Amino acid sequence: METLIEAINTTPIIDQHAHNLLVPTEIGAHEFMTITTEASGPALKHTPSTLAHLRAVKQLADILDCEPSWEKVKRAIELKRKEPGDIWARRCFSGIETVLIDDGLDPSNVHPFEWHDRLTRSRCKRIVRIERVAENIMLDQFKQSRELPANPSIAFHDSIIDRFTSAIEQAISEPEVAGFKSVICYRVGLAIPEFDPEAGHILVSMAEDGNVENFSRLEDLRLSPYFVHLTARLIERSGSKKPFQFHTGLGDNDIDLGLSNPSHLQTFIETYPKVPVVLLHASYPFSTQAGYLASVYKNCFMDIGEVFPMVSQDGQERIIREALELCPSEKLMWSTDGHWFPETYLLAVVQVREGMRQVLCDYVDRGSLSATEAIKITHDIFFNTSNELYKLGLTPQETTSSLESSTGESSMASWTGNFAQLMRFLAQEPSIQFLRLQWMDYTSILRLRILPIEQALRMFREGRFIGITKAVFGLLQQDAICPGFSATGEYNLYPQFEGVRLGSRTGHATVQCEFQERTGEDVFTCPRTLLRKQVEKAKANGLQFLVGFEVEIVFMSREVVDGEYRYGENPTSEGHAWSTARALHNDNLMDLLELIFRNLERAGIEIQQFHPESSPGQYEFILGPLAPPQAVDTLLAAREIISSAAANAHMRATFFPKPSLESPGTGAHVHISVTPKDHWKMFYAGVLKHMKAIAAFTYSNDASYDRVADGVWSGSTWIAWGTQNRETPLRRIEESHFEIKCVDGLANPYFVLAAIIGAGLQGILDEQPLSMKDCLGDPSIISAKERKDLGIKEQFPKSIREALINLEQDKALQQILGRAFVDTYLTVKRTESKMLEKMDPDKRRNWLIERY
Repeated sequence: METLIEAINTTPIIDQHAHNLLVPTEIGAHEFMTITTEASGPALKHTPSTLAHLRAVKQLADILDCEPSWEKVKRAIELKRKEPGDIWARRCFSGIETVLIDDGLDPSNVHPFEWHDRLTRSRCKRIVRIERVAENIMLDQFKQSRELPANPSIAFHDSIIDRFTSAIEQAISEPEVAGFKSVICYRVGLAIPEFDPEAGHILVSMAEDGNVENFSRLEDLRLSPYFVHLTARLIERSGSKKPFQFHTGLGDNDIDLGLSNPSHLQTFIETYPKVPVVLLHASYPFSTQAGYLASVYKNCFMDIGEVFPMVSQDGQERIIREALELCPSEKLMWSTDGHWFPETYLLAVVQVREGMRQVLCDYVDRGSLSATEAIKITHDIFFNTSNELYKLGLTPQETTSSLESSTGESSMASWTGNFAQLMRFLAQEPSIQFLRLQWMDYTSILRLRILPIEQALRMFREGRFIGITKAVFGLLQQDAICPGFSATGEYNLYPQFEGVRLGSRTGHATVQCEFQERTGEDVFTCPRTLLRKQVEKAKANGLQFLVGFEVEIVFMSREVVDGEYRYGENPTSEGHAWSTARALHNDNLMDLLELIFRNLERAGIEIQQFHPESSPGQYEFILGPLAPPQAVDTLLAAREIISSAAANAHMRATFFPKPSLESPGTGAHVHISVTPKDHWKMFYAGVLKHMKAIAAFTYSNDASYDRVADGVWSGSTWIAWGTQNRETPLRRIEESHFEIKCVDGLANPYFVLAAIIGAGLQGILDEQPLSMKDCLGDPSIISAKERKDLGIKEQFPKSIREALINLEQDKALQQILGRAFVDTYLTVKRTESKMLEKMDPDKRRNWLIERY
């Protein structure tokens, strides 16, 4: 069964019928609620109560990591649309190999069909809507009607028919045209009469009667079928066998539902046995009739699109079953009927994979199908039938499902699907020459391997990985191995290509990695895996998170003294203070800040704002919210881009907590919001319960404790929380959105988030009450009685040694995070502390600034 589920999740989809996306300036002019309904105008009022809409809201909220409400989803999508490089649209098209685009929509407000190539792995193709061709020709000819010769009506007729014939023949010959489509269903219905060669002369009557001025669209009872027949005859005569699609069933209220039944097409299908006829949109609600026609006519095929996401989940599963009742899988195909908004594509892909899993796994469970047979059906519907029918000549490469790709919180996706994401990135960024495979170790050092891109592709195509010594988690900053670690054995370095992005240097791409055993099993002491597992556990219990980081950084001057670097305040720091314009007067500094912003934007990293901070040379960049693993990946990429830009400007960018003991410190504040939001009290009760032990991760070095002070907005020495109180380590901003201030740049953010999410989740599972009250003042200057009344009883440890003792004694937190991980962390941090204690204080300061 697992192989079947993987096939359903990873088989690439040929979307054999869809429509163009709106250009950005037109998005606001179209109703977004139509993504799950054919209703329009006043009928949209009741759409929010439909099962299709309610399900879509939940799924989009899940993907976007926001509250499951329509307004919050819309707001989150508006933010996504602002991401550079069509990142969100690409995400929505994840899992789609190519799209055959019916470009019959108004071309003035949508992207041209070839624009969509940037969103798919293979180039998109056109589906020519014949009514649009005929209408454009007729309108043009009508404008010229006054200039026709003596017998205008005859010439009028001949010219239109000749031009239409020429246009269809030209489309038949064009490789970019995959097929044709008719919307006669909307105009006169599908009861197409036999070909009437005289019907074209209605054009003569129109000209003679002067009706041309009132013409807007082709909907004449005789003329509409005439152009449909003419197209079929031209396809048949050409021998091209380019498919002819027909809208059937499901549509807006412009349709005569009774005349949209595909059974009306039976005679037409028989009349043109050499013309492949595709019945679109599952012919809903006439799916069984469509399945029957596709089963008894060699040239008839059934599409089961548009019902995803327009129909309820049960309805979708019933349609899949009805299609399979009679129809061979080689005659079935799928489409999104996506239009205007990229979310229509996203929802369609997510939902069809869900429906296929439910239906096909049920058939296998009952013994009606073997897993192998069910996999073939999957491949046929998603890929093979369309690939063969439209002669696309594509080779399937597995991908990941949209939902998994978007959330990044599923268990490790198949390697083929993961690798496909790299290939898609490289198709968009062909100038990449090197790939950096990165990980963060237990001392918060970012380490990497660099592969020439061709070598990386050869290796990954063969499913081979870089081997890294199992001592990797026991290395100190200078590569000394901690006690208890051995140079024997290797892990696989497994890149998570959903996060691949442009790097800090031109021609370089970077990606964060996890570690696996050589057998492919997770390594639970891997920093990124540790966080991913906590997020997966939380999601299984109905919790989701958004995380955003503040990147505080100090730009320092550097000089060589006695063969060693020495770091000091930057000359550009004169007059520097929090949020002052004076701190931005130096052109060299502004050039650096603007370069950093451009490089971050180029790498797809959202910067919400940046500003001077309090310490000389200190600035803050605020990153946008993401799911936890992706938020950390993005943070590390941002830090690397900032540090590299500063180095090229002959400065040192440091995250060191206290570059100057006389100046304010440097933090790494974390913003977290929890969904459902009404769980926040239990969640933060769990965090506060374990805060003394969690400090071992947030304040992970003795240098961290130079910053732990009262009255300087660094988070206080007291463990407390307060609404909009910058003197508490947990500042509540609104609802479940908190800022965690007791974190600095020496911490491993994977560990920090794993500990906070794990402790908070346990608080919810234990229904831990939030006994500590909202502190609205500075906890260091209120009286002891006031602190007692608020429930503020504990202070942070005074050193990393004390923090590690607290962690060692907190058996509940050890159980949450895993004993193997905690033991590894204790060993590494204690060994690191002993090494640093032996250094002269000035040398230790410079040594740490060099590395952080």
